[in-house]
Amino acid sequence: MRLRNKKWADTWLTNHDELVITQDRATGLQGNWMNIFAQEAPIHIEVGTGKGQFIIGMAKKYPDINFIGMEIQESAIAVAARKADEDEAELPNLKFIYGEGAGVETYFSKGEVSKVYLNFSDPWPKNKHETRRLTYKSFLAGYKSILPAGGDLAFKTDNRGLFEYSLYSFANFGIKFDPKGISLNLHEDTEKMEDNIETEYEEKFSSAGFPIYQFLGHFE
Repeated sequence: MRLRNKKWADTWLTNHDELVITQDRATGLQGNWMNIFAQEAPIHIEVGTGKGQFIIGMAKKYPDINFIGMEIQESAIAVAARKADEDEAELPNLKFIYGEGAGVETYFSKGEVSKVYLNFSDPWPKNKHETRRLTYKSFLAGYKSILPAGGDLAFKTDNRGLFEYSLYSFANFGIKFDPKGISLNLHEDTEKMEDNIETEYEEKFSSAGFPIYQFLGHFE
């Protein structure tokens, strides 16, 4: 779902280029992302960060990890980044990329990212749009190219059809997982919920009684 256009977004993003990296600048940082963070630490990215609740929550909960939220919608990335900028907590371990999720291998070098998060991605339910799904094989190849051997992938959705499609796509691509890494109703799993950071969509759908599906796996 696209946000309404924010008239202030373009100017705000231009004035906060230390926090939000454009797609063109991101390609120039390939292999050198540690240079823009205050600490040397593992990098975790969220592809499709939306309004930023998840990535901001993760950055606050895990200060010893560097986080990057990626988003292609100008209004969404502006909302997310401004929310981070105005948060009462200092977040030197958080940056954003205003750019496409496709082609992540042009932003990062092999092994530069330790974990990829996909949260409530657009399901693109029509068959003709299969290649746009963030769990399609071409996207998975991109994630694999920036992760080390054993690099992690975490996926959450409320959409049963996308979840089933993604499990099939993950299996065909050779992504490994433990049965305990699959949840058909995440919010009923007390142990997993202890570390769960919710997205805006997750709060909305879970409060309406919809099950939240989760997959945790790793690339070989």
